[in-house]
Amino acid sequence: MSSIYEERPWLSLYPKEIPSDLKIPNVTAIDIFESTASKLPQAPAIHYFDSTITYGKLNSLADSLAAGLSDLGLGKGDRIALDLQNVPQFLISQYAAWKLGAIVVPLNPMYKEKELEYYLNDSGAKIIVAMESTTYETVKGIVAKTPIEHVITTSEIDFLPAGQPLPTLLKDFQKRKPPETLDFLELINKHQMDTALRAEVSPSDVAHLIYTSGTTGRPKGAMNTHRNIVCAAECYKFFCNLGASDVVLGAAPLFHVTGTVGHLAITSLVGAPLVISYRFEPAEVLRLIEKWRVTNIVAAITAFIALLDHPDFHKRALSSLKKVYSGGAPVSAGIVHRFEQASGIYIHHAYGLTETTSPGLFTPFGMRNPTDPESGVLSTGFPLPSSYAKIVDTQEGTSEMPPGELGEITIKGPTVVPGYWGKPEETAYAIRDGWLYTGDIGKMDKNGWFYVVDRKKDLINVSGFKVWPRDVEDVLYQHPAVKEAVVIGIPDAYRGETVKAFVSLREEYEGKINPPELIEFCRQRMAAYKYPRIVEFIPEIPKTLTGKFLRRVLREQELKKNTTTRE
Repeated sequence: MSSIYEERPWLSLYPKEIPSDLKIPNVTAIDIFESTASKLPQAPAIHYFDSTITYGKLNSLADSLAAGLSDLGLGKGDRIALDLQNVPQFLISQYAAWKLGAIVVPLNPMYKEKELEYYLNDSGAKIIVAMESTTYETVKGIVAKTPIEHVITTSEIDFLPAGQPLPTLLKDFQKRKPPETLDFLELINKHQMDTALRAEVSPSDVAHLIYTSGTTGRPKGAMNTHRNIVCAAECYKFFCNLGASDVVLGAAPLFHVTGTVGHLAITSLVGAPLVISYRFEPAEVLRLIEKWRVTNIVAAITAFIALLDHPDFHKRALSSLKKVYSGGAPVSAGIVHRFEQASGIYIHHAYGLTETTSPGLFTPFGMRNPTDPESGVLSTGFPLPSSYAKIVDTQEGTSEMPPGELGEITIKGPTVVPGYWGKPEETAYAIRDGWLYTGDIGKMDKNGWFYVVDRKKDLINVSGFKVWPRDVEDVLYQHPAVKEAVVIGIPDAYRGETVKAFVSLREEYEGKINPPELIEFCRQRMAAYKYPRIVEFIPEIPKTLTGKFLRRVLREQELKKNTTTRE
């Protein structure tokens, strides 16, 4: 007898334009890019601030760099690390590496020396491309302790027109090639692609090693294959209703799986331009949305909060924006409502992980996410074509939970990675019989909509009662003074743990509200064991570069505070 999840009740929610199953083409991510470059050579591929690079030019640059990388010994299966911001060099390097059959290792430019040393050693990268004025400062301190054979550096201003004023974000940058490194532009200018260098790449070959903490333990390199990327891009195309006439904003970092798929892979697939601006800065992003008539954004909800609270938000023409999505961090219904009231733009919800090559659950463009009446959580959508999701018990993970019941979310489908680089035990734990165990707690309703409540590890145990931080945060966001909120559990001698909320206030409410008022606001709207007993106002919630709130940092601060108090 088949289970409710095998019957895929969510298919009844699919618009007619979205197929229930994908016809997966037997091509690679580099095949798709080269095909688009061949068909649309004059079409814009990148808008970097106010300058443009066409698909034909981008392909030519990648060809030349591929020849240069080949001369340096990079070949099929080798790893090349990219320690870059959102600059054209990221795309050029990625496509050049793929032409040789190499594996790209995208790295967070904020990594410190110890972190970077770990990733380079774990991946075994032979070459690294770094920003000469920023990330190279970290690279040069640890490169001798890693397998890196060549360091290539590049400037933020390399692909901006000479003689023209620099964008405000880059006004203090100058070209200053470190003499001990290879220069990116020089490498390109010295080489021409030989077709004999173009490697045979298979859909099952690894395209990216993207590092993630996964469900437990030290960071692991998720092996995103070319097939994973192609399938994920197809899903973005269908669910976001994207085509060549769209303009995609690169709001997420390109090193993150949202950037590599939701920005790079989808624009390559449909032949749309990607707008990038070094890093996310609200004023510049708003200007570029207006200038390039951006139609599509996918970003963490914190990016939308930053845009909404910027004084330029109501000064810019944003009418082109239609296909707007948020994922990567929990989305509060209150924030979605506030953004729509201010702009008329609805933020669709999506959910994914590095291990699902970005999309895991998605909402088709034009559909609104329902709210779970029991928890108040906004739905994250439903599974992709050719994919399954199910809710299982949180202990053994072997028993399916019926609709409406909480459990761990598991996902199976063509976007799920084959495993982690060099870590068979961690792979076996996270991926069982093709099912990815996400570590996220949620449920499915009878119609097939899925709701993500929280991470397993974030559960707060108050006198034996389970409290999910997301529940408390959603109530806090209902208060007009709350800009951002994060909830954690802190030790309590009597209750085991108690609920503490960290709140960043909207500017106009600073000094006009106190913590007891927010506590009372929650007490009136929540069960007695759930509402926060402590509220602390802080200027800003600590976040990752991708906009996720860092509960871990707040926990560590609390632990240190408690330890100091005891001493």
